Amino acid sequence: MKCKKYLLPLSVALMLVGCGDKPTETVKKETTYPLHTVTLSDRVLVSDYTATIKGCQTVEIRPQVSGMITDIRINEGDIVGMGQVLFVIDPVPYEAAYEIAVANVKSAEAALSTAQLLLDSNQELFEQDVVSEFDLMMARNDLAEAEAKLALAQAEETNARNNLSYTEVKSPVNGVASMIPYRVGALVNSSIAEPLVTVSDDSQVYAYFSMAENQMLDLIHQYGSLKKAIDEMPEVELRMSNNEIYEYKGRINAISGTISASTGAVSLRAAFPNRGRVLRDGGSGTVLIPSERENCIVIPQSATYELQERVFVYKVVDGRAVSTPIRVLPQNNGVEYIVEDGLEEGDVIVAEGAGLIREGTRIIASDDNKKEE
Repeated sequence: MKCKKYLLPLSVALMLVGCGDKPTETVKKETTYPLHTVTLSDRVLVSDYTATIKGCQTVEIRPQVSGMITDIRINEGDIVGMGQVLFVIDPVPYEAAYEIAVANVKSAEAALSTAQLLLDSNQELFEQDVVSEFDLMMARNDLAEAEAKLALAQAEETNARNNLSYTEVKSPVNGVASMIPYRVGALVNSSIAEPLVTVSDDSQVYAYFSMAENQMLDLIHQYGSLKKAIDEMPEVELRMSNNEIYEYKGRINAISGTISASTGAVSLRAAFPNRGRVLRDGGSGTVLIPSERENCIVIPQSATYELQERVFVYKVVDGRAVSTPIRVLPQNNGVEYIVEDGLEEGDVIVAEGAGLIREGTRIIASDDNKKEE
């Protein structure tokens, strides 16, 4: 049996094609970019510097005489006052030495008195031609020797008195006591490796930090001199090690006059009041230095890209991207740059995606920019 073939008329085939789906057309969508119009505004930039905290006066207490510790009169971490007795070193041998020195002074005073009597007697006898001039001179020499011996005995008495007083180790400053590495019965002397205790006067604390040489030069350029910088710089803040901002502000009150040869940095010191003794000697933190800028050009960092250590933006000129080098302030808040040169008020730049654009790219503003307009 043969299969029959049926041929549709051409007009019917064309009709069927016409009733089917239309071929998909590829539409090229143009890329849009957020734009930023350059304006003048004010900004406060904050620079942070890692700091080490020290008490305004930290003193290592060491014994001035040798001996055994017989009493410790403070606890570790106590608040101590100037002149307070902290340790007692066995005073017995020093008491004996002082008593001997006192006795020697009395003996020397008696010898001096005797020498004076002999001189007076010889002076009268010499005037009566009973003794020779030689005898008179010998009497004068004996008096001078007695005076010298008395002076020596008095000096030894003073030294013995001082040594006896040193058996009571006192604090020279107000402050807080550190840990104590020694106990009663320990033998100590002036050359011990560790101090008896360290007393830190932390009623005020210093935060020591370093600044790069170029940043110091920027300060000189901004204020005119380091002295003016210290006098006119705004108050600074301290971020403590727990990331909280310390409640009291401080001021920078010292800048090193030399630059470290090893680090190329300059040391600075900021002073903070320490009411409540929240900050402790040996702690750490971050000094935050604000810098106020008025009527400056501020742009988002996302609008920039770097090439060979230079910063660029894309200006929009006649609807096209034009690569433009700019100079920015080294200080920034991590989100924005302050532009010192390369842009003017009213310029329009690409706000995002600058690193993906090429020179001459046609720039179409995004819908957000059109809404702003």
